[in-house]
Amino acid sequence: MWDAHVVAEIKDGPSVLYIDRHLIHEVTSPQAFAGLDKRGIKVFRPEKTVATPDHNVPTVNQHLTIHDVLSRTQVDKLTENTKNHGVQLYGLNNPYQGIVHVIGPELGFTQPGMTIVCGDSHTSTHGAFGCVAFGIGTSEVEMVLATQCIMQPKPKKMRITIDGALGKGVTAKDLILYIISKISASGGTGYFIEYAGSAIRNLSMEGRMTVCNMSIEMGARGGLIAPDETTFAYVKGKEFAPAGTEWDKKLSYWKTLVSDSDARFDLELRYDAKDIEPMITYGTNPGMGVGITGRIPALSEIPAGNTPTFEKSLAYMGYENGTPMLGKPVDYVFVGSCTNGRIEDLRQFTRFVQGKKKAPGVTAWIVPGSRQVEKQAIAEGIDMLLKEAGFELRQPGCSACLAMNDDKIPEGMYAVSTSNRNFEGRQGPGARTLLASPLTAAAAALTGKITDPRDFL
Repeated sequence: MWDAHVVAEIKDGPSVLYIDRHLIHEVTSPQAFAGLDKRGIKVFRPEKTVATPDHNVPTVNQHLTIHDVLSRTQVDKLTENTKNHGVQLYGLNNPYQGIVHVIGPELGFTQPGMTIVCGDSHTSTHGAFGCVAFGIGTSEVEMVLATQCIMQPKPKKMRITIDGALGKGVTAKDLILYIISKISASGGTGYFIEYAGSAIRNLSMEGRMTVCNMSIEMGARGGLIAPDETTFAYVKGKEFAPAGTEWDKKLSYWKTLVSDSDARFDLELRYDAKDIEPMITYGTNPGMGVGITGRIPALSEIPAGNTPTFEKSLAYMGYENGTPMLGKPVDYVFVGSCTNGRIEDLRQFTRFVQGKKKAPGVTAWIVPGSRQVEKQAIAEGIDMLLKEAGFELRQPGCSACLAMNDDKIPEGMYAVSTSNRNFEGRQGPGARTLLASPLTAAAAALTGKITDPRDFL
């Protein structure tokens, strides 16, 4: 796939790579468009670019003017720039608006074999469809807008194989958090990762997107899963997917996008699905995670060179080494983001809490990843089932994944979050984030503390 998109090779340097699909949002595109305007040029192939606001948008009262000045300015600038350059925009209140990595797949813009970039690190999500997809910086956004190409060194190749069946209450989110806990938040640096094995093949497309989404959290350039019948069934019939004879032609090509049996990788890793239990993070990077019944590592278990960082992280979190995760108090629960804001995630959470009641001391934000997800959730009665259990379905956006909008976790509060990052201040200044699956988030929302979701199943 990489070689098929190489326009030119720079001797002892990067490849000039053609980009099939460019996704943009309001945060990393303004300076890129400003660069084009300064040079007096237009977007080279505007039909290859799709835009939507997501990071800065509020998740309540989206019909009103955005009151935060910076957020409003960025969203308005996206509207202005896309109009000036003839780029398709799905703006606020458009039925196709949503998180950029949610709307790409659900609308059929994401297709196997493509190269896909976006000024957002979680572009690796689209690798679930067998794509070479990765995040880029603002100057690179300008480069793609201007040329439909990017200069990029070819990464090394890693394959991670997970065989076996996932246990009760164990989800795709737990699978990827388990892998990151094993190889660390930097273990994939310099690699593009292919996920393989029966545990991967048995995942839904939503689950595969969750896995590929967090490839960047182990330092990888991106992650991908070979397309198969599950992929093809998901793509078929989508709004912008091929149809008729064009579908047949594309399908024939997509079926060739599998690694040969004798393919060589620079690194191979293997894990057994039966060893994975519901996961929870305890620190300030996604690699600091343990099984829900486990304990925070003792200081003696941490390599000597890593102890200062480990101790700093625990001090920020207000945790002690060697202590169990079960029973630790929870103030907030967030379900959403490009990691777990799809309809499958909302269904999982809602089935879990249905007929029960939210713990009185917990603030919960349930945020669909797109207008399409919101519409589907309402059609299925998810909004009403959530309401009966004490929850509210909000409007689409990145929400509490990052502190760029109104949904911020207050200083010192603990949030069980289905998003992808638990860095210091990621969800708000002083906020303390514990990454988990929608099921583990649901258990915490009902009990007000870290709880094994299997106790309810």
